[in-house]
Amino acid sequence: MLVAAAACPCPPLLVPEVAVGAAPELEAARAACTDALGVLAAARPGLLVVVGPVDGAGLETYPEGTAGSFRGFGVDLDVRLGRDRGATAGRELPYGLAVGAWLLERTGWADAPLEGRGVGAALAAERCVEEGERIAARAERVALLVMGDASACRTLKAPGYLDERAAPFDAGIARALGAADTGALRALDTGLARELKASGRAPWQVLAGAAAGNPSLEGALLYEDAPYGVGYLVATWS
Repeated sequence: MLVAAAACPCPPLLVPEVAVGAAPELEAARAACTDALGVLAAARPGLLVVVGPVDGAGLETYPEGTAGSFRGFGVDLDVRLGRDRGATAGRELPYGLAVGAWLLERTGWADAPLEGRGVGAALAAERCVEEGERIAARAERVALLVMGDASACRTLKAPGYLDERAAPFDAGIARALGAADTGALRALDTGLARELKASGRAPWQVLAGAAAGNPSLEGALLYEDAPYGVGYLVATWS
């Protein structure tokens, strides 16, 4: 059963070494993420699953110990998803999960075994919900770290340029995450999310499915802003 969840943004800019001179601009977001991970630790989960966006329409599994890096951004910085458990060489963590691994390393996560689950950006809502239900059933006490951004179309200089639909779309997600509203997350418009470049759509719908078996979860919105024209949200469910 899902006992706690944290939703965090996943831009590599969250990592100070990647952001360089812009690092102070996201310090409040980093602090909120640290607080959110504290909620996960306090829930004493038996399993932590880090869920993040990947390209395509499928699901990908990354066992504990999988490595990742930010070398693609010109930064000599490596991360690892939890402890090195001798994971065989294979694909590296995608950037969304690498940011999650960085957050866990930064806060010294050692509270439970963990793994990564990549969710395709084009995965249908129904399959996302089903995946969440499967994850929640894997242990008596499951926690999720859900990585994903809201729209990337909040300003003229945003990666997706300005789209007037972006701000209300993000506001709806903020309300849903802050209220632990699984129905609102399930109902997110897949097409609109794609047009607004909201990478968190599929991971949030996995969260909605995982929470279905625990209606007592309460939400709290810890951070909401759109630096660089991209919606970043931090929330907890516990």
